[in-house]
Amino acid sequence: MSKKDQNSFSNILSINPYDSTCFNGISSFLKKEKSPQYDKKQFAISYLDTKNFINTQIDISKNIPEEDLYDAINNKIYDELALDQALTYQIQFIETFNNLDEDNRHFHVFVIDPLTISETFENIIKKIKYLDVIVPSPLLLKSLYTKEIIEDNGIHCFIYIQENDTFITIYNEKEFIYTKSINYSFKQMHERFCELYGEQIEYDDFIRFFQNENLKETTSDYKEYFIKLYKEIFANINDILTYVKRAFDINKIQQIYIGSQISTITKLDEMAEAELSIKSSNFEFDYGLESDGNYIDQIHSLMHIYATLEANEKYDCNFTVYHRPAKFIQRQSGKLILFSIAALVIAFIYPVTYWVLTYAQAIQHDLLKQKYSQIHNTKTTREAIIKNKEADKEKVLTILSQNKQEYHEKKSTLAKIHDVKVNYPMKAKLLTTLTKDLNTYNIQLENISYGEDKEKKNFNLKLISSKDKKITRLLEYLTKTYENKFHFSLEEILYNKKKKKYFSELKVEIL
Repeated sequence: MSKKDQNSFSNILSINPYDSTCFNGISSFLKKEKSPQYDKKQFAISYLDTKNFINTQIDISKNIPEEDLYDAINNKIYDELALDQALTYQIQFIETFNNLDEDNRHFHVFVIDPLTISETFENIIKKIKYLDVIVPSPLLLKSLYTKEIIEDNGIHCFIYIQENDTFITIYNEKEFIYTKSINYSFKQMHERFCELYGEQIEYDDFIRFFQNENLKETTSDYKEYFIKLYKEIFANINDILTYVKRAFDINKIQQIYIGSQISTITKLDEMAEAELSIKSSNFEFDYGLESDGNYIDQIHSLMHIYATLEANEKYDCNFTVYHRPAKFIQRQSGKLILFSIAALVIAFIYPVTYWVLTYAQAIQHDLLKQKYSQIHNTKTTREAIIKNKEADKEKVLTILSQNKQEYHEKKSTLAKIHDVKVNYPMKAKLLTTLTKDLNTYNIQLENISYGEDKEKKNFNLKLISSKDKKITRLLEYLTKTYENKFHFSLEEILYNKKKKKYFSELKVEIL
């Protein structure tokens, strides 16, 4: 958005489509927007996670005219990536300059399935109606150099951990050269941590430890496994950096910037420098933006400064398909309304038309008065008939209601009799079967309850076991043995330290 554009918009709205967070920026002050709404005076910007698009490099002959460039890139991308010809992929590209190649032009190409865009931005578009810019997240980093937040040249690596994605991006001499998504988002880190720890822990507990515990000082049981997790992450990053140096003929990466979507006490940059032997810094920059003091996702800050750049200061790569509506006078409906208004004005110029219409309406009024008198008499007669019919209807409905009540009472009595004859033997048989299975796996029964509604009949068995594996084995056995007879569900297994027992509630639904 150029300086001229900035004057035409009252604020900038940045959107994270993956967690639906929004920040409103007015005069360099950022404020979280809980319920964004449509506003034609705001500039709306969002981004795509690295894992949601394909990024590749291609070269095109310099002999191809500029007007044919998009078609040439489009055809080459479909061939090289073996894309489905039946689908129309969204393709954007930025040019990189290679002084050593006199015959070809070089491009970074970004490819995304249109369905991914529609699914990602479906909810936010319902609220704000349009998005001016949707940019691949690695290209937001260009604004750090344009705004001279990072002043030095060289080869820089950016690592940013988010809830749904973690990306590695490389810039060389202030220009984008490479990006990759790795399988260590917060959600994936949580799953891997549980594997290392050998026990499932809540995602909120995992995030709470990440935010509030310093690995150097903590005495938590999680410490050892978090260290293993971090070592895996940095080993994976090291493999990627080794590939990048070989693929792009890079001798050395001068600086790593590492950070995360949420704040953490642990110094990720110190760990990165120790594991990768590359100078590292925290991914928190002085953007010149103010907030209410709470931690702001760095991607939101990057979107706000990206939106203030001139067109020639950023990469021209915009995936938005949600364009703001044209000005009123440029729309077909607007032109039609203006034409209609002009026609009415011309019509009212002629006073004769007014007098003719007045005389015609006077005649019509007299005719309608005569017709009204006739209709009113008919209406009065029919209202009396309807009133009598409604009285008869009320009597009939009263009798019908009494008959229905008697019918439902008899039906309920028969249903109860049937339930006693049929269901109670089934319950007893089921309890006998389940009790044998409990004894087989040496599991005690603390309590049992039965409940039913219009559609379901359920037993709730409160189990006690010395080992949680006995409960899980029992569940596996029951599920396989009674697959088409019952549905078994078990939400959690709790451990009571005082009793040194495992407790769980097994729900059995009769199919």
